[in-house]
Amino acid sequence: MKLARFTFRKATAAILTIFIILSVNFVIFRMAPGDPVRMMFKDPRISAKQLERQREKFGLDKPLGGQFLAYLNQLARGDLGISFWQKRPVTEVIAQRIPNTLMLVLTALTISTILGIILGALAGWVSGTKLDTFILSASITLYSIPAFAMGIILLLVFSYYISVFPLGGIVTPASGYTGFAYVKDVLWHMCLPAFSIILWYIGEYVILTRSSMLDVLGQDYITTARAKGIKESRVLRKHALRNALLPVITLAGINVGFAVAGVIEAETVFSWPGVGKLIYDAVSKRDYPLLQGVFLVFAVSVVLANLIIDLIYGFVDPRIRVGAQ
Repeated sequence: MKLARFTFRKATAAILTIFIILSVNFVIFRMAPGDPVRMMFKDPRISAKQLERQREKFGLDKPLGGQFLAYLNQLARGDLGISFWQKRPVTEVIAQRIPNTLMLVLTALTISTILGIILGALAGWVSGTKLDTFILSASITLYSIPAFAMGIILLLVFSYYISVFPLGGIVTPASGYTGFAYVKDVLWHMCLPAFSIILWYIGEYVILTRSSMLDVLGQDYITTARAKGIKESRVLRKHALRNALLPVITLAGINVGFAVAGVIEAETVFSWPGVGKLIYDAVSKRDYPLLQGVFLVFAVSVVLANLIIDLIYGFVDPRIRVGAQ
C-alpha cells in the first residue's frame, strides 16, 4: 500500500510538472519578437488581408487564453498541430528527426559513461597521485568547455586544417551510397559531433565517479575487505566500484533526457539533421507548434527519466518511500 501511494504521488507530481512546462513554453515562445505569419510569407506584395486570413487559419487571431485552450484540446487528441514552416504535422516532422538524434546521443552517452566510470574509478583509487591530478584537471577543463565551442574547435582542426572528417551533414551529398557503404558514410559523419558530446560528458562522469569512489573507499566494509587479505583489484571491482556506481547510474538516467536537449549545440555546429538542429531552425522561423512539440518531447523524456529513477529507488530502498510521505 505504501508503495502504491508513493507511486501515485510521484506520477501526479510528474504530470503536474509536464503541465507547468508546456504552459510556460506556450507563453515564452509567443513573447519572442517577430510575426510567424510574416516570416512564412516574405513577399512584400502580400496584402494585410491575406496575412490576416493566414492568422485565422493557424488560430493566431485569437487571444492568448483562447490559443492555449485550443492547444490543450489538440494535445488531448494527440495532435501537436501543423508546423508553420514545413506545412506538415508536427508529429511527423519530429518523428523524422528523432532517429538521427537518438543515434548520436545514445552512442555519445554510452561511450562517455563507460570511459568516465573507468577514468573516475582509477582517479579515485590512486587519489593524491600525479595521475589523479592529471585526470581530474583534464576532466574539469573538458567539462568547462561548452559543447558548441568544443565542436567548433574539432571542426577547425579535423575538418578544415587537417581535412580528415567531413565538415557536416549526415551523408555525403549526391554520393548514391547504399547498404554498408551508406552506413559507413553516416558513421564517418557522426564521428566529430559524437566526439564533441563525449568530451563534454566524460568530464562530468569522471568527477562524479571519483568523488563517489573516495566516499566509498572510506567506508568500514572496505577496511574489513582489505583486512581479510582480499586482493586490491578485487576490492576495487567487487566492493568499491559497485557501490560507487549508484549516483553515476542516477546521473546517466537523467542525462538521457537532458542530452537530447544539450545536443542542440552539436547538431547546429555540424549541421546534423536531428531534433536539435530542428529547434534551431524552428526558432529562426518562429514556428510555435513545432517548438512546442519538440520541447514537450524533451520535457516528457526528462520527467519520465526522473520518475523511473525515483520509482526504482523507492522500490529498492523503503526508507525513501517513508521519507517521501
